[in-house]
Amino acid sequence: MFHEGPIDGVIFRPLKPYGDERGWLMELVREDELPYEHRLVMTYVSMTMPGVVRGPHEHRQQADLFAFVGPGDFKIYLWDARRDSPTYRHRQVAVVGQSNRQAVLVPAGVVHAYRNISDVPGLVFNAPNRLYAGWGRSEPVDEIRHENVADTPYEVD
Repeated sequence: MFHEGPIDGVIFRPLKPYGDERGWLMELVREDELPYEHRLVMTYVSMTMPGVVRGPHEHRQQADLFAFVGPGDFKIYLWDARRDSPTYRHRQVAVVGQSNRQAVLVPAGVVHAYRNISDVPGLVFNAPNRLYAGWGRSEPVDEIRHENVADTPYEVD
């Protein structure tokens, strides 16, 4: 049903720590490195316990910019559900996090999920280009959830 391969519009960008004797810092987001339509409007960080899966879900309008910096590693799953995309029905999987620090831009219409594959809780930073539930949390949430759908084609191993 899905073909393995890169997905049009999904951007992986390596994250580089700059360190000295005090520790390190890492630029997660730079406006000059994002397409204009993916400008950020909010940010949050989540903690995911070992073995836990978040998703799969998708957004009709929202793009997500995730930063996986550790601790721990995640397996991220992406499925192109955009019928007008040149990579429609492609599936892309990668390991990101402590061992492979990446920012991952997920456009609207790309179904996504991630699993914490480490034995420690992991942190994920997200900077979407739409407000959750709209201005003042007064609008419907832009999210189509697939995790509890019988016979979903979006399977996470």
